[in-house]
Amino acid sequence: MFKKAGIEPWKAFIPFYNTWLIIQKCNLRRYWFWLQLIPIAGQFITIWITIIFVMHFKKVNLIDHTLTVFFPFIYFPYLGFSKKEKWYGAEVLKHYHKPVSREWIDAGVFAIVAATIIRTFIFEAYVIPTGSMEKTLLVNDFLFVNKMTYGARIPQTPISFPFVHNTMPFSQTTPSYIKALQLPYKRLPAFTEVKRNDVVVFNFPAGDTIINDLDHGSKITYYDELRFRFKGDREALMAQYPILIHPMDKTDNYIKRCVGVSGDVIQVKNGSLFVNDQPAFVAPGAQTEYLIETNGTNFSDNFLKDELGIDVDNPDGQISVNTSKPNTVIINMTASEAEKVKKQPNVKTIVPYSGNQVGETFPNDEVNYPWTIDNYGPLKIPKKGDVLSVTPQTIAIYRRLIATYEHNTLEEVNGKYIINGKETTTYTTKFNYYWMMGDNRHRSQDSRYWGFVPETNIVGRASLIWFSWDKGPRWKRLFNGIH
Repeated sequence: MFKKAGIEPWKAFIPFYNTWLIIQKCNLRRYWFWLQLIPIAGQFITIWITIIFVMHFKKVNLIDHTLTVFFPFIYFPYLGFSKKEKWYGAEVLKHYHKPVSREWIDAGVFAIVAATIIRTFIFEAYVIPTGSMEKTLLVNDFLFVNKMTYGARIPQTPISFPFVHNTMPFSQTTPSYIKALQLPYKRLPAFTEVKRNDVVVFNFPAGDTIINDLDHGSKITYYDELRFRFKGDREALMAQYPILIHPMDKTDNYIKRCVGVSGDVIQVKNGSLFVNDQPAFVAPGAQTEYLIETNGTNFSDNFLKDELGIDVDNPDGQISVNTSKPNTVIINMTASEAEKVKKQPNVKTIVPYSGNQVGETFPNDEVNYPWTIDNYGPLKIPKKGDVLSVTPQTIAIYRRLIATYEHNTLEEVNGKYIINGKETTTYTTKFNYYWMMGDNRHRSQDSRYWGFVPETNIVGRASLIWFSWDKGPRWKRLFNGIH
């Protein structure tokens, strides 16, 4: 094809230089050459450049361009070696006019490509499905998530259905991607690192393996079912349920507050979070449960509704009776709302409620770490380059970090640990890690249950509420920043 176009044929074998020559020959603007160097998006631009080149051979219909895109290894040799085909140059395009149908097809392709690039590298819209971040974020808040803040990731799983995450449209169980091609973790340059107290969207670390039905997914994790219900019997679990293994970038998206960054030491004491031995930031909208003793008089419906925002017709999950002590209730609310409750004449005492159930929390080692969600740690968050001690006392904390997040082989033989075929008592981390917790402390499945979030899983920073809905628009929440 180069020879027919009047370009020295050997130059066609030099990557990028060949497209530079095509741009020159076809009189395209030079910036198209540089734009094709953009990861992922540049591939589409290169394809477009080759289509323009083919059009100068008088190949202007949809079939020709489809062959160019999907079968260039067959179609290009045909154009190059067939005696029937020749280079016509720019003159042929002066007499070419696209039919209306082709205009629509081109516009549709451009829209899909442009939207995919924006969604992958710039920002993406999300909707809040649960109350784990209340009342900072509410169910049915619609958000924009900035992917450039921490550096957009190159997709690990690039072959997928456009505009959906991990399941096909109108299906909650059919994967929307093909795992045959997997790219290594790579991130574009970032404006900033993940900072303590940022509200972050990330791929759920414990969502790599799921029970693929409507009752489980990420709601009831595969690992919890295996641990608590099936007592570690993996074969019995797999015989009963369909299992799906997601690539890292196709696990469900979660949104939480990053309360701890790499190198921090986190600890929860009686429901209060401490970071590096200092009281942690508490968001104004953060909620937790309070145990309230009254004189036997109930709160009025108007107070519950107007002052605490409780749906009195459906109060489940917001207020409950404490059966262990007469005249006591448990209410999930913010600190400012607790102050209002404290001033009510029927209230005798109000204290933060503390859960005491041992065995539910990461790292699921009750002997060495008898922690609860409200009395947890201290635990140091690993930082890239940290040398971790690998012992029977620490392996529960670092097992998934070593084997799953950083892709090493890990064997345990007679109390000794073999990583990548070598016996060792230490491991040096490759990535930074973070600790994520929901602002709604007693309604959040977060790092207290499944541990560290590796940097590879970070999607972006939640930036703006662009819409909100609850039986109608929540006008006051529109275009609010997220803090």
